[in-house]
Amino acid sequence: MFCKPVNMFNTINTKFNAVLILVLMIFVGGMTSCKTVDIFEKNVNIPRQQWDRSFQPEILFNISDTTVLYNIYVTLRHTYAYNFNNIWLNIHFRLPGDTVRQQRLDIQLADNEKGWIGTGMDDIYEVRRLISPQPYRFNRSGECSFILEQIMRENPLEHIMNVGIRVEKAY
Repeated sequence: MFCKPVNMFNTINTKFNAVLILVLMIFVGGMTSCKTVDIFEKNVNIPRQQWDRSFQPEILFNISDTTVLYNIYVTLRHTYAYNFNNIWLNIHFRLPGDTVRQQRLDIQLADNEKGWIGTGMDDIYEVRRLISPQPYRFNRSGECSFILEQIMRENPLEHIMNVGIRVEKAY
């Protein structure tokens, strides 16, 4: 009797296919188990990195799900050369079916012990600050408007790169 020759390529292909299927299952499982909490984020560039009081960017976004709570943040990017450890903003907002409201917000950008607060890369720093400590529930779906106004004494306010609004579902 003769021995039947073993086809090495079939064995290698079978092992390769099994490993490939396992890797794909892990990848697909990992992708489906991740929750994306970002609903909306928009940042507006400040012309010449000099925020004049007259420049008041308006950010519009739509809310469709009124059954969940949301966290609303102000996002701000500045350079290392920014001269203050905070920034004061007036936030004018209009929610669906509501009148315009205003809120004054003091955003800390630095402290005496650690220096700049937030995330930094090279000489650029980004800070996200909740507008309200409590999550917010929108009563109606529709378009929301946020107008961001800097109210610091110095005008124009130099070394501010951009400012924006970020909305996330609160889990």
